[in-house]
Amino acid sequence: MSQAKDTLLRLFALLRLIPTEPQRIATPTLLEKLRDKGFAVTLRSVQRDLNRLSIPFSLQCDESEIPFRWSFTRDAPLRLEDMDTPTALALYLSERHLTTLLPQTVLDQLGPQFRRARNFLGDLGNNGLADWAKRVRTVPNGKTLMPASIAPQVWSEVSTGLLERRKLEVAYQSRSKSELKQFRLHPAGLVSRHAISYLVASVDGYDDLRQFALHRIRDVRVLDEPAELHATFDVDDYIDTGIFNHRQADAQVELIADVHPQIAALLSETPLSNVQRLSDLPDHTWKRLHAQVALDRDTLWWIFGLNDNIRVYAPQVWVDEIHQKLNNLRTLYADVSSTGI
Repeated sequence: MSQAKDTLLRLFALLRLIPTEPQRIATPTLLEKLRDKGFAVTLRSVQRDLNRLSIPFSLQCDESEIPFRWSFTRDAPLRLEDMDTPTALALYLSERHLTTLLPQTVLDQLGPQFRRARNFLGDLGNNGLADWAKRVRTVPNGKTLMPASIAPQVWSEVSTGLLERRKLEVAYQSRSKSELKQFRLHPAGLVSRHAISYLVASVDGYDDLRQFALHRIRDVRVLDEPAELHATFDVDDYIDTGIFNHRQADAQVELIADVHPQIAALLSETPLSNVQRLSDLPDHTWKRLHAQVALDRDTLWWIFGLNDNIRVYAPQVWVDEIHQKLNNLRTLYADVSSTGI
């Protein structure tokens, strides 16, 4: 390797080792890390390199203690510092979880960061955090569907339109109808829910906000026309309206039910809501549950998932729907048993 190339690689490696303030790193520590990477350097050469790089790369030296400690300023023009251990660990552990939540196009963009995290932890050898990363996993609660496939061009154009606040012209295929519809949309936000990502936008000529599943957008292009700003739009407030969890009413209701001991134990550790009470039933191992919940489909689907581990008494609208579902199931399975396969 030529001397010039070796010097360039050494300077680049040195810059990657320096953190951004308020974190700092001592000069002898930099020397040790450079030697670990295979560079034959002396403490004097490291000090000389730091002084040469300090002005063009906005490095600062803390001379209040010996040895001196170095860092990038917060407004440094270029960030080359290597990934730190907590960041690498967070990325490593989140990669598996995000795989089932984000579109493939987004995962492809995050791929280099995930690889950096894996390589960084791999280089730590017997470091405790690297070993911890091999022992810790996140497991989703319930069945997780594969994320809907989104065309890279769709993701790119929608993101650009939202970021630059420009109109989008889209060809959209609704779930209930087979024909494509042409819309001019004013993007307001993006929401990812389970395996589907939605563009929240208004249609040209209308004020109300609607949701457009990105995987149903067949074609899209960003227009030069500015979109309506939706200045008062707040994505958290929008989600809180219950529009994504099929809320049946704005007010909270009291869920009253008897639950199996195992479900009671689960709810005592992970409550259904902030207002919840579990009480004993006379001569019975089951518990009586009282909880203030939203009257939404998500909570009802959770109840359905418990099957015969719960007996609901209120609200009445859910009791009626459970009775109707049971009758429908009886009819459905009676047909199957009589006809066979």
